[in-house]
Amino acid sequence: MKRIAAFLLLAALSVACSVPASAQRMTTDQYAKRSQRDAKKQQKMLKKASKNQTKAQKKFEKAQRKATKKANKDLSKRRTG
Repeated sequence: MKRIAAFLLLAALSVACSVPASAQRMTTDQYAKRSQRDAKKQQKMLKKASKNQTKAQKKFEKAQRKATKKANKDLSKRRTG
């Protein structure tokens, strides 16, 4: 049983070591490309968040205008009636 476990461990280590070291390292070009991609993704997320915030603000302002208009209408009804 111990021999089988040792053999499997040896096989797993040999497969892990067979991966070339160059495949594990990134070049400066790859870092630059990844950095640009991440920056673009972050800009897109910021733009989307800003758009959602603007939309929510407009919705709130519209509700405020509607509530003010209704309150003024009710007030004028009470004064005349």
